[in-house]
Amino acid sequence: MTRAFGRTGELILSMHGISKAFGAVRALSDVSLAVHAGEVVAIVGDNGAGKSTLIKILSGVHKADAGTVEFAGEVRELDSPAKAKALGIATVYQDLALCDNLDVAANLWLGQEIVNGVLLDETDMESRSWELLRELSAKVASVNTPVASLSGGQRQTVAIARALIGDPRIVILDEPTAALGVAQTAEVLGLIERLRERGLGVILISHSIADVLAVTDRIVVLRLGKNNGTFLAEEVTAETVIAAITGAIESDERERAE
Repeated sequence: MTRAFGRTGELILSMHGISKAFGAVRALSDVSLAVHAGEVVAIVGDNGAGKSTLIKILSGVHKADAGTVEFAGEVRELDSPAKAKALGIATVYQDLALCDNLDVAANLWLGQEIVNGVLLDETDMESRSWELLRELSAKVASVNTPVASLSGGQRQTVAIARALIGDPRIVILDEPTAALGVAQTAEVLGLIERLRERGLGVILISHSIADVLAVTDRIVVLRLGKNNGTFLAEEVTAETVIAAITGAIESDERERAE
């Protein structure tokens, strides 16, 4: 499938003027971000650039001190992870939060199990698990396989599939290819492309500029808690992105939602 760079679908998420301080430390200052349906947006920056804080605000872990968050055209207050999830924002953190002693199906439905009367409907959960994994072209042999025996790429696939159970519109991926080998990285990048094909908005946090250029539509650079440029992945070089990250080039650009 040919990748359509840039803003191809409806605007799902628009963040404007987001600021956050922790005591005397200002983590974010007037940050903006927009994500459209069927679009993969990377957020890149050095350690301390504000990436984690911005994502935690979006996922309801932290509350912004200033700024607005619009979701599907309506201003929303994200003051808890439950509200973010109910709205349609799913986050897959770097630690994945999988239970090694459970199998794939049990991990997918953990905390949101299907119940038939007073009993778990394991047959339905396994059937739906297989259906979802097939849609994602996941390389998992069986939904009854213990997660402890899976490779890093397979574990990442299970974590992403679990995030899709609630039919989100935005999926946030925090360093999904960290510590993965070449083959496993390719597997995860292919999965990200399939999320785009499903019409989801995807936010990718990554330190790998090669991965970012390979799979994203737009790249948003944060530096010292501020926006420092937004680039179309098909038009920018790795050198330019790195220069924006390090401050060799600076930009007053703010992400616009139009």
